[in-house]
Amino acid sequence: MDIHEYQAKEILSGYGVKIAEGGLAYSPEDAIQRAREIGGHVWAVKAQIHSGARGKAGGIKICKTHDEVEAAAEYLLGKRLVTHQTGPAGKVCSRLYVEAGTEIAKELYFSFLVDRSAERIVMIGSSQGGMDIEELAVSNPGAITKIHIEPAVGLQDYQARQMAFALGLDAEIISHAVKTIRGCYRALRELDCSMLEINPLVVTSNNELLALDAKMGFDDNALFRQQKISELRDKSQEDPREMAAADRGLSYVGLDGDIGCMINGAGLAMATMDMIKLAGGEPANFLDVGGGASPERTEKAFRLVLADSNVKAMLVNIFAGINRCDWIAEGVVHAVQKLDMKIPLIVRLSGTNVEEGRRIIAESGLPIITAETLAEAAEKAVQARNAVVSKGGC
Repeated sequence: MDIHEYQAKEILSGYGVKIAEGGLAYSPEDAIQRAREIGGHVWAVKAQIHSGARGKAGGIKICKTHDEVEAAAEYLLGKRLVTHQTGPAGKVCSRLYVEAGTEIAKELYFSFLVDRSAERIVMIGSSQGGMDIEELAVSNPGAITKIHIEPAVGLQDYQARQMAFALGLDAEIISHAVKTIRGCYRALRELDCSMLEINPLVVTSNNELLALDAKMGFDDNALFRQQKISELRDKSQEDPREMAAADRGLSYVGLDGDIGCMINGAGLAMATMDMIKLAGGEPANFLDVGGGASPERTEKAFRLVLADSNVKAMLVNIFAGINRCDWIAEGVVHAVQKLDMKIPLIVRLSGTNVEEGRRIIAESGLPIITAETLAEAAEKAVQARNAVVSKGGC
């Protein structure tokens, strides 16, 4: 789960990270009022969407008068911003963060991430902030410092100092930098945060360390014990398909293809998507219904897949171990009858009670296309999709 910049800053400020004065605005009038409350002569009006690279997409405006603040707010509110992280669909801005202008002497990059391959927390920093860290990693990898932290031990003071020196900070603000780094790590650990990024972390003209932007992502599986964090969720910024699936306890990731998938097991789901690609098609989603796919759960999964108007064919691929093929078959038949499907459905069953499952589908009288192998199922799904497209189906 991601949160907005202003929410991340509010959290981090409680852990000793210094931020510029700012306030939230939902209208141009709000924006002007926030600017008046902040005072000064320069303000940054920032679109609040769940994406980085907002500046490149025109989502951050530097204003020097209240009229400019009002114009920036009118321009940004309701605007769909498209960045390399949002994809072509973009995300709509429904709120703004008005922040006091800052005289920047130096821009830095700083973050904490969960490094699953190393089974450690990795602290990443660079004296070259304000740009895409991915681009910097390619163009100048030596400019990036990585320090791995053993979770059982935690962040050590010498590691925080090592990072502060790597950022090229002056001696007089090293202690402040260590405090900032340790505060960020405490937030990461205590709030079940999987990613914390400050870009840029700036040194001001007064030689202060300031988080000018902040981004935090949280482990969805830990939200049950992080009620205050869970309440920060902005569902308007999420894929409605993924949000609906999460509310129903299903693992769903929306993709850009048009062949819907319903599969049990993450590994089998990945293999199925690979086979669809190999057969010349594009999967519309990743959907793992899990090991306890009852007829009711199967129907919910069908509804999620079919809610995507781009889907032109649907592939059900079940390998039953803990589950049973006859349960899945009953769920499939019930869902097709209840939902009155208009697109081709391809079903491949294997494993426990497979013969009974195939019998249920065969005797249902429904126009369900069956397959015995994964390769055959993928090929039939692509053929069915192509047939729909050739007939002008949508």
